[in-house]
Amino acid sequence: MPSTSSMLPVWTFLALLGLGASCNSVVPRSEWKARPSECSQRLQHPIRYVVISHTAGSTCDSPASCEQQARNVQHYHMSSLGWCDVGYNFLIGEDGHVYEGRGWNIKGDHTGPTWNPISISITFMGNYMERVPPKRALRAALNLLECGVARGYLRSNYEVKGHRDVQNTLSPGDQLYEVIQRWANYRE
Repeated sequence: MPSTSSMLPVWTFLALLGLGASCNSVVPRSEWKARPSECSQRLQHPIRYVVISHTAGSTCDSPASCEQQARNVQHYHMSSLGWCDVGYNFLIGEDGHVYEGRGWNIKGDHTGPTWNPISISITFMGNYMERVPPKRALRAALNLLECGVARGYLRSNYEVKGHRDVQNTLSPGDQLYEVIQRWANYRE
Protein backbone atom coordinates (compact mmCIF):
# COMPACT_ATOMS: atom_id res chain seq x y z
CA MET A 1 0.00 0.00 0.00
CA PRO A 2 1.55 3.37 -0.99
CA SER A 3 1.94 5.99 1.69
CA THR A 4 -0.47 8.93 1.73
CA SER A 5 2.35 11.36 0.99
CA SER A 6 3.21 9.54 -2.26
CA MET A 7 -0.36 9.54 -3.54
CA LEU A 8 -1.53 12.15 -6.02
CA PRO A 9 -3.73 14.82 -4.50
CA VAL A 10 -7.38 14.09 -5.25
CA TRP A 11 -7.84 17.18 -7.45
CA THR A 12 -4.84 16.18 -9.57
CA PHE A 13 -6.27 12.72 -10.03
CA LEU A 14 -9.69 14.13 -10.94
CA ALA A 15 -8.11 16.60 -13.37
CA LEU A 16 -6.21 13.77 -15.06
CA LEU A 17 -9.49 11.96 -15.51
CA GLY A 18 -11.13 15.13 -16.80
CA LEU A 19 -13.45 15.24 -13.79
CA GLY A 20 -12.03 18.20 -11.92
CA ALA A 21 -10.91 21.73 -12.58
CA SER A 22 -7.54 22.06 -14.27
CA CYS A 23 -5.47 24.10 -11.86
CA ASN A 24 -2.06 23.63 -13.38
CA SER A 25 -2.40 25.86 -16.42
CA VAL A 26 -1.30 29.07 -14.70
CA VAL A 27 2.04 30.44 -15.87
CA PRO A 28 3.92 31.30 -12.65
CA ARG A 29 5.50 34.72 -12.14
CA SER A 30 8.98 33.22 -12.34
CA GLU A 31 8.28 31.89 -15.84
CA TRP A 32 7.21 35.26 -17.25
CA LYS A 33 10.09 36.89 -15.36
CA ALA A 34 7.98 39.17 -13.19
CA ARG A 35 9.68 41.73 -11.00
CA PRO A 36 9.47 40.87 -7.29
CA SER A 37 6.21 41.96 -5.71
CA GLU A 38 6.27 44.57 -2.96
CA CYS A 39 2.66 43.81 -1.95
CA SER A 40 1.61 42.39 1.39
CA GLN A 41 -2.16 42.87 1.87
CA ARG A 42 -3.79 39.46 1.81
CA LEU A 43 -7.28 38.51 0.67
CA GLN A 44 -9.70 36.55 2.86
CA HIS A 45 -11.02 33.37 1.28
CA PRO A 46 -13.33 32.29 -0.10
CA ILE A 47 -13.79 35.36 -2.31
CA ARG A 48 -17.29 36.23 -3.49
CA TYR A 49 -16.56 38.51 -6.47
CA VAL A 50 -14.54 38.23 -9.67
CA VAL A 51 -14.05 41.36 -11.77
CA ILE A 52 -13.32 40.87 -15.48
CA SER A 53 -11.43 43.63 -17.31
CA HIS A 54 -9.25 44.19 -20.35
CA THR A 55 -5.97 46.05 -20.52
CA ALA A 56 -7.18 48.01 -23.59
CA GLY A 57 -3.62 47.70 -24.89
CA SER A 58 -1.67 45.35 -27.10
CA THR A 59 -2.75 41.77 -27.61
CA CYS A 60 -0.45 38.78 -27.51
CA ASP A 61 -0.88 35.38 -29.14
CA SER A 62 2.21 33.36 -28.23
CA PRO A 63 3.85 32.53 -24.91
CA ALA A 64 6.82 34.78 -25.72
CA SER A 65 4.65 37.79 -26.67
CA CYS A 66 2.27 37.26 -23.73
CA GLU A 67 5.13 37.00 -21.22
CA GLN A 68 6.48 40.28 -22.63
CA GLN A 69 3.04 41.89 -22.47
CA ALA A 70 2.61 40.81 -18.82
CA ARG A 71 6.00 42.41 -18.06
CA ASN A 72 4.91 45.58 -19.89
CA VAL A 73 1.73 45.84 -17.82
CA GLN A 74 3.65 45.20 -14.60
CA HIS A 75 6.28 47.80 -15.53
CA TYR A 76 3.58 50.41 -16.18
CA HIS A 77 1.77 49.65 -12.92
CA MET A 78 4.92 49.68 -10.78
CA SER A 79 7.03 52.36 -12.49
CA SER A 80 4.38 54.80 -13.75
CA LEU A 81 1.57 54.33 -11.23
CA GLY A 82 3.77 53.49 -8.23
CA TRP A 83 1.86 50.32 -7.32
CA CYS A 84 3.46 47.44 -5.42
CA ASP A 85 3.03 45.03 -8.37
CA VAL A 86 0.92 44.42 -11.47
CA GLY A 87 -2.58 45.41 -10.43
CA TYR A 88 -4.38 42.24 -11.53
CA ASN A 89 -4.57 38.87 -9.83
CA PHE A 90 -4.43 37.08 -13.20
CA LEU A 91 -3.84 38.05 -16.82
CA ILE A 92 -5.21 36.09 -19.80
CA GLY A 93 -3.35 35.96 -23.10
CA GLU A 94 -4.75 35.20 -26.52
CA ASP A 95 -2.36 32.24 -26.49
CA GLY A 96 -4.85 30.57 -24.10
CA HIS A 97 -2.65 30.80 -21.02
CA VAL A 98 -3.31 32.36 -17.63
CA TYR A 99 -0.43 34.47 -16.29
CA GLU A 100 -0.14 34.80 -12.53
CA GLY A 101 -0.30 38.41 -11.39
CA ARG A 102 -0.86 38.82 -7.67
CA GLY A 103 -2.44 35.38 -7.57
CA TRP A 104 -5.19 34.11 -5.30
CA ASN A 105 -3.84 35.46 -2.03
CA ILE A 106 -2.82 39.12 -2.50
CA LYS A 107 -5.23 42.06 -2.83
CA GLY A 108 -5.12 43.64 -6.27
CA ASP A 109 -5.27 47.25 -7.49
CA HIS A 110 -7.92 47.09 -10.18
CA THR A 111 -11.28 48.59 -9.23
CA GLY A 112 -10.77 50.92 -6.30
CA PRO A 113 -10.92 50.74 -2.52
CA THR A 114 -14.40 49.18 -2.32
CA TRP A 115 -13.87 46.25 -4.67
CA ASN A 116 -10.12 45.53 -4.45
CA PRO A 117 -10.24 43.87 -0.99
CA ILE A 118 -13.28 41.70 -1.80
CA SER A 119 -12.58 40.50 -5.34
CA ILE A 120 -10.21 38.69 -7.65
CA SER A 121 -9.40 40.48 -10.90
CA ILE A 122 -8.92 38.70 -14.20
CA THR A 123 -7.83 40.88 -17.08
CA PHE A 124 -7.65 39.94 -20.73
CA MET A 125 -4.55 41.37 -22.40
CA GLY A 126 -5.84 43.36 -25.36
CA ASN A 127 -8.65 45.66 -26.41
CA TYR A 128 -12.04 43.99 -26.71
CA MET A 129 -14.24 46.89 -27.75
CA GLU A 130 -14.53 45.67 -31.35
CA ARG A 131 -13.74 41.96 -31.12
CA VAL A 132 -14.10 38.93 -28.86
CA PRO A 133 -11.06 37.18 -27.36
CA PRO A 134 -10.33 33.79 -28.94
CA LYS A 135 -12.13 30.77 -27.51
CA ARG A 136 -8.90 29.42 -25.98
CA ALA A 137 -8.55 32.62 -23.92
CA LEU A 138 -12.17 32.47 -22.75
CA ARG A 139 -11.73 28.77 -21.87
CA ALA A 140 -8.60 29.63 -19.87
CA ALA A 141 -10.56 32.15 -17.79
CA LEU A 142 -13.44 29.74 -17.16
CA ASN A 143 -11.00 26.97 -16.18
CA LEU A 144 -9.31 29.38 -13.77
CA LEU A 145 -12.67 30.11 -12.13
CA GLU A 146 -13.37 26.38 -11.75
CA CYS A 147 -9.93 25.97 -10.21
CA GLY A 148 -10.61 28.80 -7.76
CA VAL A 149 -13.75 27.07 -6.55
CA ALA A 150 -12.07 23.64 -6.41
CA ARG A 151 -9.23 24.98 -4.28
CA GLY A 152 -11.45 27.04 -1.98
CA TYR A 153 -10.27 30.48 -3.14
CA LEU A 154 -13.69 31.35 -4.59
CA ARG A 155 -17.12 30.67 -3.14
CA SER A 156 -19.07 28.08 -5.11
CA ASN A 157 -21.68 30.81 -5.70
CA TYR A 158 -19.11 33.48 -6.70
CA GLU A 159 -20.35 36.38 -8.83
CA VAL A 160 -18.69 37.60 -12.01
CA LYS A 161 -18.84 41.34 -12.66
CA GLY A 162 -17.67 43.33 -15.62
CA HIS A 163 -15.22 46.10 -14.72
CA ARG A 164 -17.84 48.59 -15.97
CA ASP A 165 -20.38 47.16 -13.51
CA VAL A 166 -18.32 48.39 -10.56
CA GLN A 167 -16.47 51.42 -11.94
CA ASN A 168 -17.05 54.11 -14.56
CA THR A 169 -15.04 52.60 -17.42
CA LEU A 170 -15.47 50.99 -20.84
CA SER A 171 -13.58 47.91 -19.62
CA PRO A 172 -13.80 44.98 -20.33
CA GLY A 173 -14.72 46.27 -23.80
CA ASP A 174 -18.12 45.94 -25.46
CA GLN A 175 -17.49 42.57 -27.09
CA LEU A 176 -15.97 40.84 -24.05
CA TYR A 177 -18.69 42.33 -21.85
CA GLU A 178 -21.35 40.71 -24.03
CA VAL A 179 -19.60 37.35 -23.63
CA ILE A 180 -19.27 37.44 -19.83
CA GLN A 181 -22.91 38.44 -19.43
CA ARG A 182 -23.75 34.93 -20.69
CA TRP A 183 -21.54 33.19 -18.10
CA ALA A 184 -23.50 31.28 -15.46
CA ASN A 185 -22.11 33.27 -12.51
CA TYR A 186 -22.44 36.72 -14.08
CA ARG A 187 -24.43 39.19 -11.97
CA GLU A 188 -24.85 42.84 -12.92
